[in-house]
Amino acid sequence: MTILIIVLLLFLAIWLLYIGRALLAWTLPLVLLLGAWYLHGDGTTTLWWVASSLSLVLIVALGWPLLRRMILTRVLMPKLAPIFPVMSQTEREALEAGTVWWDADLFGGRPAWSKLLDFRVEELSTRAQAFLDGPCEDLCRMIDDWEILNSDDLPAEVWEFLKSEGFLGLIIPEQYGGLGLSASANSAVVAKVSSRSVTAGVTVMVPNSLGPAELLLHYGTEEQKQHYLPLLARGKEIPCFALTEPGAGSDAGSITSNGVVCRGSYEGEEVLGMRLNWDKRYITLSSVATVIGLAFKLSDPDQLLGGVANLGITCALIPSHLEGVVADKRHNPLNVPFINGPTQGNDVFVPIGFIIGGQKNAGKGWRMLMDCLAAGRGISLPAQACGGAELMTRTVGAYATLREQFNMPIGRFEGIEERLAPIAGMTYLMNSARRLTAAAIDAGEKPAVITAICKAYMTEGARTVVNHAMDVVGGAGISLGPRNIVGRAYQGLPVAITVEGANILTRSMIIFGQGAVRCHPYALDEIEAVGARDVARFDRAFFGHTGHFLGIFTRAAWQGWTNALIVRSPVRGKVARYFQHFERMSAAFAVCAELSMMTLGGSLKRKEMLTGRLSDGLGWLYLGTASLKRFVDEGQTERDLPFVQWSAETALAEIEGALLGLLDNLPNRFAARIVRFKLFPPMWRFRGPSDRLIARVSRAILDGGEAREHLTGSIYIPDATEPGLGVLEDSLAKVVAAQPVRQKLRAATMAGTLKRGREATQIEPALAANVITQGEANLLHEAAAARAEAIAVDAS
Repeated sequence: MTILIIVLLLFLAIWLLYIGRALLAWTLPLVLLLGAWYLHGDGTTTLWWVASSLSLVLIVALGWPLLRRMILTRVLMPKLAPIFPVMSQTEREALEAGTVWWDADLFGGRPAWSKLLDFRVEELSTRAQAFLDGPCEDLCRMIDDWEILNSDDLPAEVWEFLKSEGFLGLIIPEQYGGLGLSASANSAVVAKVSSRSVTAGVTVMVPNSLGPAELLLHYGTEEQKQHYLPLLARGKEIPCFALTEPGAGSDAGSITSNGVVCRGSYEGEEVLGMRLNWDKRYITLSSVATVIGLAFKLSDPDQLLGGVANLGITCALIPSHLEGVVADKRHNPLNVPFINGPTQGNDVFVPIGFIIGGQKNAGKGWRMLMDCLAAGRGISLPAQACGGAELMTRTVGAYATLREQFNMPIGRFEGIEERLAPIAGMTYLMNSARRLTAAAIDAGEKPAVITAICKAYMTEGARTVVNHAMDVVGGAGISLGPRNIVGRAYQGLPVAITVEGANILTRSMIIFGQGAVRCHPYALDEIEAVGARDVARFDRAFFGHTGHFLGIFTRAAWQGWTNALIVRSPVRGKVARYFQHFERMSAAFAVCAELSMMTLGGSLKRKEMLTGRLSDGLGWLYLGTASLKRFVDEGQTERDLPFVQWSAETALAEIEGALLGLLDNLPNRFAARIVRFKLFPPMWRFRGPSDRLIARVSRAILDGGEAREHLTGSIYIPDATEPGLGVLEDSLAKVVAAQPVRQKLRAATMAGTLKRGREATQIEPALAANVITQGEANLLHEAAAARAEAIAVDAS
């Protein structure tokens, strides 16, 4: 009986930990154990009274915060202080930028599925859709990417169209003459234009991302807004933003461009201003910009502003026509001829009022940049990546249907299927995250960690898609010319990888570094409490953290050993099991993150291989759950089932692989082995998509079916006569229309009615034998000619 009671109380403690009731998990079983002892034993013995008294002291000492702080926390805090990282002001401003959202649920190990599934991803407004269907479609029709490459710029009429139709003012509100599009609409425009031309896509995205317009909207004075925003909206002013320097790339906070507060002459008047010197590079639109958004370090040695001497990073708007401004050269970014180049400033004097937001914002530039980047990083480059991925999916789906070898479309070969499936699957996955993230931004969030995930993992996803597309099209992707879609995408691929935080930096430092502080329920409070020597705050955070860890460890272990069967899925149907698995992986990630922080402390930020794996875990958690939400939102159709299954199974395998890699390399081997055994039993492992699923996904984008149309519905489809995608689409339609006739020829050949041979030699005998009609023969001739045209390559 005694053993049974102890076992039941042990299970009660585990259950309470599982549901997150850490305090009750030890106090309630202890009280019940004493009660059972009293009722079934001799409650008057000295031993029972001693045990009861000690238990009461323990419960009061640990459960009463005031007493706990006095006898325990005051001693613990100084001993634990060295574990917590010390943050510089620059690091603090970067880490505190933006907001947390669904990432906090995933990081905490207890995802509230209702929060995700109840969140509405709104359709585009009627006005935004009209812009996509009208001016955006017209712009794409005007663009010839091969001509742009050879002329090294957009044609003059395209530049004029961009200005007159408001493409440079997508984010500027209507009251200032802009279009005032939502983040979702902005993302859709960039995706569509980028699918037509990366050069045009970059030209559209840059004025509508981190730069003068966005900084003015958030921080500008009313006078600055009234002056600049209407001009920017209609292209009367062309902006660029100058941050990167030869010595300050990833470490943007170490810029050496400088400004000194002084008095000087501006337009004939002596005013208080700044004398600026800078040397910047990789600045998009620099040589055509009329106003430069400049980031520099401002100092006030004579304290003319009445404050400190070294004010810090500041952002100002600099007219490019001023004496001393140099911006007359261009870089060549891998033969993708968007305007990009260096700019220098030599003793350029501007009034102090040119600081964005005026004098009061002197020294606040870094926080301004981080806050804007927290949202903007999730719009432009992810949209460009998705537009490119959709283009590759549509292109190779058609090409793999049209191109035949060994009397069979190459898309039916398993080796090709291995490449087609990631192309289609990643496109579905990336677009799911793009739409969800943009909708969150529209809802008022600035999810800094999520946008960093989107930038890094979606541009990496685009790299995977384009590389696989090149494998599929083979030599047709090598011979450059107007027919070659894949080759141009391949050329420009690395550009997105390197900007707005190179992917190596974003993965190894930013995502988990920021996530550990912002998304963790207690870490930031602990760090700040230690810094402020606030015992009461540290007590709440530390013991809350302790309870959280015990609860999440219990949760992860039980979910691991039961293969998540004890997890309640928020939906029914064929994806219900995936929700269970993602909840398990969220708990496992939370434990691995806790273990890393506890065993390595502040030194974790220097263990970039480990933080990179943690970033992989969190990143794939977000991407995978975004794909599940999209599937549920769109009605759980059979059409999209292979795509969401591929997405979920790929994400789960990536998460598990990242966490196992982390545990294999943690310095504390004893703790790592315990966690590995508890969380990842060897009989429950994720293997990634099966061969059967790979075949289903790859075949879904062949033959011009509904799934392919839905998967690639965001991009521009050119006219049938246009080399490249236009010809591919026209040829695909003709070949698909002729498929039933080809089946007749094959059947007649098998029956012996027709002799074996090439299809072209069978058409006339088939007509003579009444196997096919003249109309069907015409279909075969048209399909053969179309196929030949589609697989032709450029030569000059």
